[in-house]
Amino acid sequence: MNNDDRVLSIPLKKTDPVELYQPLRKLVASKYSEGDAQKVESVLETLNKCRRDMVEPRADLSLPMQLDCLLHYFKCLSMVARLFTSLSSDADPILFVWYDAFNPDHQDGVSSQRSAIQLEKAAVVFNLGAIYSQIAASCDRTTALGRHLAMEAFKVAANFFRQLWQVFAKDVVATLDLTLVFAEFLHLLFSAQASELELREELNNNDASYALQQHRCALLFRSVSELYRRAYELIPTDSAARKHVDSFDQTWVTHLYQKATFFEAEASQRQSSILPKSERPRKFRSVTSCALDHDAECVPEILVRGICCRVRKVLYEDRKQTYIDLNLSEYNPFKMMKYGKLVAYPWDMPPPYPTDSAILSSSLSSSSSDILAFIPLKKSEPLNLYESLRSYFVLKYSESVAERVDGLLEMLHKLRNEMLRDDLSLPLRRDCLMRYYKCLCMIEPFFPMNASPNPPIFVWYNAINPQQHSSQHNIHLEKASVLFNLAAICTHIALSCDLTTVQGRRLAMDAKKDATYWFYLMSMFESRKASGTIDVSRHYFHVLDFQFHHLELMFRVPQPHEPSLSGYPVSAYYPSTSGPPLAYDPSSDVTQQFVLGYSTAHSLLQRVCRAAPCLDLLSEVSPVKIKDGNLVANAAT
Repeated sequence: MNNDDRVLSIPLKKTDPVELYQPLRKLVASKYSEGDAQKVESVLETLNKCRRDMVEPRADLSLPMQLDCLLHYFKCLSMVARLFTSLSSDADPILFVWYDAFNPDHQDGVSSQRSAIQLEKAAVVFNLGAIYSQIAASCDRTTALGRHLAMEAFKVAANFFRQLWQVFAKDVVATLDLTLVFAEFLHLLFSAQASELELREELNNNDASYALQQHRCALLFRSVSELYRRAYELIPTDSAARKHVDSFDQTWVTHLYQKATFFEAEASQRQSSILPKSERPRKFRSVTSCALDHDAECVPEILVRGICCRVRKVLYEDRKQTYIDLNLSEYNPFKMMKYGKLVAYPWDMPPPYPTDSAILSSSLSSSSSDILAFIPLKKSEPLNLYESLRSYFVLKYSESVAERVDGLLEMLHKLRNEMLRDDLSLPLRRDCLMRYYKCLCMIEPFFPMNASPNPPIFVWYNAINPQQHSSQHNIHLEKASVLFNLAAICTHIALSCDLTTVQGRRLAMDAKKDATYWFYLMSMFESRKASGTIDVSRHYFHVLDFQFHHLELMFRVPQPHEPSLSGYPVSAYYPSTSGPPLAYDPSSDVTQQFVLGYSTAHSLLQRVCRAAPCLDLLSEVSPVKIKDGNLVANAAT
């Protein structure tokens, strides 16, 4: 039996227009105050624009641009979600109307609920999964890069439908496409298609022993067979679901049956290739369809896999600091300004997005200055990274291959020069270092560049004793030094915050946590691979533990009977009236409610999308973009 190469994707749900700005602004003004309404009206305006653009998308919007709009809207929607619990029956009506994605003209193909934020969020999550399925289906699967992007996009689509099935579709009375059985079906379908593409990658993998490759293939055949079987069995056993699918495309059920049958037969034949547990390696390496030594066609895929393998854990799984990004990152379209004002820039406005520099203070206490003297920034010698890297790709592969990755090499060179500038503000330098680190992760698989007569030489000076330096071809020295400087800058930011305000204390604490996180990454992942100066060693990280404990005590709000370690009087935090100290109630602060909603959405999207950071390279706001299979610098950012 032949295996059909076709992949399935689904359409987006359609919806009717609805005005959100006026009723929500009126609600904030009545529940909180007119001043509070002014603080968040930018978010409400952007929420309204996102939904309008989502309802009536422009004809020129690509799939990645439609995705950008949906993600932006989901964040805005999560920020205002708590307001819907306060809408009274006599308030201005907000009627959400959504049509079935598969059969919108059916008599049961429309659902409408007044002020039902659950329906709205479930429909948006459905559309996020649908747009990722369309992106996956649109990838050129005849190339290694296209197959990898399609696989990762199907994984994310499956993750969104898992969230719909297990969280968002519960207790929502809506059309059949939002029922639990259908959400589970779509989760299984896209999981199966992602696993099938992963299997194809493994079948082409020559970078493993034959027995180990056959073992992994046998396991994947079994997994794919199980996923297709479970997806297929959900539909015929539910008459309404079967009728619904047939009304959309009668070939779907036959396609699923053929897939399940084919992979079940293949899995049975390969059962004997599964190794006993005693012969299996302790840790499986991720699948890489291309070996570095032979296929020039795979160079863009290897670079993209670099960001998947290395950035996924660093920036998508473990890092939880969102407040510092909300305040200071010029690449975050959501901004918190001084005095609690929130700004949400339009989804189609490219970065940079201005920040409020007044959040940080230029004056430091004596204790803060002492700590900064202990954690200065590392210095480095300038380096023409572009010429060195480009010559490697020309010599190792060809001029045409070098042209395909030219945008990434240009961005690496530009970011390295910028990160060494002393005139950059702390927030700008932090943004630059984070973007440079991502680019280093992409290029890392090509190190050490033994084939190059002129490999890059990274020279870094000891931050504590600049008389000492380390000079190496080792990219892990570069990465360790970048992480050190990220941690140092976050420490400087923490000590520059206004500790007399709630916003300043939260920002300082988040920046301190971010600094600890970057030092931890340096210690755990790069220090052991880079024999540099003592400041990038694991020993130095342990020495800093005491300093960071002291910082945490500084940023904690002192009780009335305690001395203030921040250098400010305790009276700065508490009213001068007698009685118990003023308790901060987040529910009475509309800005805090919006920030909590943003954090919830950000956390969920990190969990759902963490499998595929490479898909960020499709976004219109990515500094390096994938375009026609090439890596190009984004002139708009």
